[in-house]
Amino acid sequence: MKKLLAMLMAAAMTLSLVACGGSAGGAEDTAPQEGTAASEDGTYELALITDVGTIDDKSFNQGSWEGLKKFAEEAGISHKYYKPVEKSTDSYLASIELAVKGGAKLIVTPGFLYEEPIFIAQEQYPDVKFVLIDGTPNNGTEFKIADNTVSITYAEEQAGFLAGYAAVKEGYTKLGFMGGMAVPAVVRFGYGFVQGAEAAAAELGISEVQMNYHYTGGFSATPEAQTLAASWYQNGTEVIFACGGAVGNSVMAAAAQSNGKVIGVDVDQSSESETVITSAMKGIQASVYDVVKKYSEGQFPGGQALVFSAENNGVALPNETSKLTNFTQDDYNAVFNALASDENGIASSMIKDADKDGNPISLSDIPVSIVKLTEIK
Repeated sequence: MKKLLAMLMAAAMTLSLVACGGSAGGAEDTAPQEGTAASEDGTYELALITDVGTIDDKSFNQGSWEGLKKFAEEAGISHKYYKPVEKSTDSYLASIELAVKGGAKLIVTPGFLYEEPIFIAQEQYPDVKFVLIDGTPNNGTEFKIADNTVSITYAEEQAGFLAGYAAVKEGYTKLGFMGGMAVPAVVRFGYGFVQGAEAAAAELGISEVQMNYHYTGGFSATPEAQTLAASWYQNGTEVIFACGGAVGNSVMAAAAQSNGKVIGVDVDQSSESETVITSAMKGIQASVYDVVKKYSEGQFPGGQALVFSAENNGVALPNETSKLTNFTQDDYNAVFNALASDENGIASSMIKDADKDGNPISLSDIPVSIVKLTEIK
């Protein structure tokens, strides 16, 4: 019933907008959006369905779309993105159905919110290829990557490690981590950040690094998040790693008012605010481009869970836009190469979100002695 309602809502929105001479611009839109290209028969072979954010969110939607669009334009393949009408499994499935009816042979879905929809869709549409970014198809109890699906995840703990290491090497000893929801990807970013700060402090002989640590419980910019970040800055925090979608906007606003610094996440967020000194990036665009290219070449890695890490350039800090001065390019190359080669087990021994048996690991279980953690509930 919910699925039917979502589809009826989509149809109604399309008709009302067409009547006004406008375009729906999302999943309900059957006309090409900016940057899309249809085949001669009006279909679109490659499709992306956004999560609840916009296509220019400076994060997963944008990075994934840019990767798909880049290859599609180079190869001359028709492509289009769709935007669901609401945040729900039924709405996501309705958008997938629209994409399939529109000719999609490969569909990219960015974000863990698509884990259940893809678990269902991969069985409903066995002739369609699915690329799930930052998640693994599951229904809450069963995990399954079908032969027509590839799951892409990232070593967020390594990206977080690079950020924490760089911050302390730069000279900051009063840090903050403000994450969104405590989902595995965000937790890995945070735990890596703590461990990177610990490693750099040990190398430099620093006796103590202070770190506030908090999950806001969502991915939206809120007055509460901005107020909390502002209080951290006012109490001496020098830089906050903002890891939660639009939560970063709240932190950046607080930093701008307090002369604080921010570390961005997922993509290079330096253009978002002058307060951003670096960003813990995932290779979202490159990984989507790579998988779509393999699909085009008849080598789609279906049934696989691909992990992008330092070893295959799946994580990084930006070089061209970095505002770090004490943390040099040589410093970056050294720590990045150590992660990529797993020198002395630096990558394989890192604490992530769960142990080898899948049991969640708490913040207090991270073995640090220099970093003094204050968890803000």
